Amino acid sequence: MAPVAGAGETDGPAGCSIEEGQGPIGGRSSAHWILLGCAAASIITMVALAVFVEPDERGFGTHEQLGMLPCRSMDWLGIPCPGCGVTTSVALAVRGRPLAALTNQPFGLLTALCLPLLCVWALRIHFGGGDLYAALSSRRARPALALAVAALVAAWIYKIWLVTST
Repeated sequence: MAPVAGAGETDGPAGCSIEEGQGPIGGRSSAHWILLGCAAASIITMVALAVFVEPDERGFGTHEQLGMLPCRSMDWLGIPCPGCGVTTSVALAVRGRPLAALTNQPFGLLTALCLPLLCVWALRIHFGGGDLYAALSSRRARPALALAVAALVAAWIYKIWLVTST
């Protein structure tokens, strides 16, 4: 592998760059393996939500069944945090109730739809010899990441309206 001029990087598999000193494992960065593990964990989490968790009737708080603390934003400020209702919506979606998931927290439905697609994408990059971290760090990924942040903010505004209007 030849160094990239002035960048302190080397060309990795499939044209992805790997930072020197990151300790590549199998020709990939350690961040690649962490991201690949997160992709697998996300699918396992969705299956666990489908099997073990009942969506909370309040439209948020389902995560408490997983041993997590209640939302401090709701307790202290009376408004939902950006993630309020996402677990509930994912639980609704994996139970075949997409309309209920959409009306509860749109970003939760988007999460339930996109996580399997992102896992397929991650596996495609992995088995194609690429580095997930390099792929996510590329300029080509920035519009998708910006769109995801915009969707989260829009869904949060909707959830605040939903909670405060009732």
